Order: sequence, then structure tokens, then C-alpha cells
Amino acid sequence: MRYLSGLRPAVAALVLSCGFIAHADAGQSTAIVELFTSQGCSSCPPANANLVRLSKEPDILTLSFSVTYWDYLGWKDSFGKKEFTDRQTAYEPALGQSGAFTPQMVINGRESIVGQDFNEIRRVIDSEPPLSGPPISLSTHGVVVGAGKGIPAPVDIWLVQYGPGIVQVPVARGENAGETLPHAHVVHELQRLATWQGETVMLPIPSAHRGLKRAVIVQEQNGGRIVAGATD
Repeated sequence: MRYLSGLRPAVAALVLSCGFIAHADAGQSTAIVELFTSQGCSSCPPANANLVRLSKEPDILTLSFSVTYWDYLGWKDSFGKKEFTDRQTAYEPALGQSGAFTPQMVINGRESIVGQDFNEIRRVIDSEPPLSGPPISLSTHGVVVGAGKGIPAPVDIWLVQYGPGIVQVPVARGENAGETLPHAHVVHELQRLATWQGETVMLPIPSAHRGLKRAVIVQEQNGGRIVAGATD
């Protein structure tokens, strides 16, 4: 089927003055891999398994987005949301795709592959330059995106909330009936926070829902390339 470099002293002081508590373990991502998948897609399990394998690499942020357009086949994806489908759809023109399909892995918002061949996934990731956008600092109640140069502004700042582990999903009907499918880093919430114009910006963000983690992605608009990302 078809970064988290250190903040400037002034910014750090601003964070403290606002009562934000920095997360010392916030992680810079060298690459961001998004898998668009569906529990109702018989072609998706190999890509799901590859994302599980890739999720064990700490410098790569892996995210599983469940889409909704295969729900009519007999099994409604338990994680599917329209906004996830919309995110995938926004990618396709710039990636040279005629339409959305599953499984699809999008790497740094720049490269699209099916995601069923782990060696291909590794080759694409290894060929990508590291994300080198503005520094990002996540805190308990906010995020600071530092100033950056050489990046076409404006770009969007996205907040993602995702499950940090692996979840096993039994599927009772549809193309994968009787199968139990592993999912890694399942996205539960996606929100566009603001537009970044190249200057330091501090934004309030909600605490993660119980059991979830947060990631912030800085990305060119309209499904463009990702320039920076960090997770708490």
C-alpha cells in the first residue's frame, strides 16, 4: 500500500526567570524518521518492525503516525487521527509523490522511502547531513528555540507527544486480522506551536500527558525539510 546545543547565558537567564526547569536529559536528534502506517495495511508490519529496531538508536528520533484512510477496510486504527493523515498529505508534493500511501518513511522531511528494507533505511539516514538548525531547549513548562542563521524563515515549530516504548496491538479484523503488531514511539498528539522567524523565541507548552514524551520539531512550512529537533 500504496539539535540541543547550549543556550546563550541571556536565554538561560530568561528561562530561569520564567520559572522553567530545564531538562538535563533533553536530547538532540541528528535525524528524524517518521513512519506513516496503519493497522489495517497488510504491507505495514515490516516497516513497523524496522521502526522498532531504529527506535533503539538514541540520536535518531523515530515517530509512528497512524493514518486514517485505510479504516474502511474493516479495522479502524486505534491510534489514527486526521491530523496525522494531513501531515503525510502535506509532504507528498515536495517529495514528488502523487498521493499518500502506507507504509511510508519520511527522513528529515527530505527523503521518502517505503521502509521495508532496513539496509535502505540506514543508507538514506547515513547520507543525510546532520540537523543543524537552531538550538532547542525543552523545559517542564516551555521550550526555547534559539536564534539561527542560514535557514529560510519563517518555519514552523511543532510539538509532538508520543509513547516512548513499544506497544503490541492485536488486530481483530481487516487485512491484518489475527496478527499482533508492534508499534514504536506512537504519536498521540501533534500541535503547531508557532512560526519561527530566526530570532530566539520562548513558548509555553503543556507537560507531557501521563506516560508520554514530548518532542519539538522545527520545520520548513508546507511539509518542508526538518531543520532541528529535540526530545525530553
